[in-house]
Amino acid sequence: MMSVRLRRALWPIASRLAHIYWRFSRPATLGVRAMVIDGQGRLFLVKHSYVEGWHLPGGGVETGETVFDALARELAEEGNIELTAAPRLYGIYFNKRVSRRDHVVLFVVRDFLQSAPPKPGHEIVAHGFFMPDALPEDTSRATRARIAEVFGGAAVSELW
Repeated sequence: MMSVRLRRALWPIASRLAHIYWRFSRPATLGVRAMVIDGQGRLFLVKHSYVEGWHLPGGGVETGETVFDALARELAEEGNIELTAAPRLYGIYFNKRVSRRDHVVLFVVRDFLQSAPPKPGHEIVAHGFFMPDALPEDTSRATRARIAEVFGGAAVSELW
């Protein structure tokens, strides 16, 4: 059995090696999502080419970018949506099971302009506005959980 003195001496080295391993094996990342709600109470959802189902628009925060900049960029790319007022921060979620992002910041967007909706492309294959009670059947579980949470007022899932 290892002595207490030896364990105390090795702990800082083992801890440092473990920290280096975790840092390089899965760096901390941050994502943003938006619950875009139009004047009729419909939600904007997108369907990506690389993952099944309908999802809230959003994506990753790039190096040197704020979450607000990332949100504005993602909304412009995925839906030709331009923010006309500051979005409302709804929550920050731990997210290791849903995507590669460690944390996802969710905003509620009600003040926006949408120029002509973009044509589906290589990343976004479909998009549209849907009533919360009439979502497409293949809407992701995490998206349904967030919609229920925002409209119902209670956390319903550990998923982002």
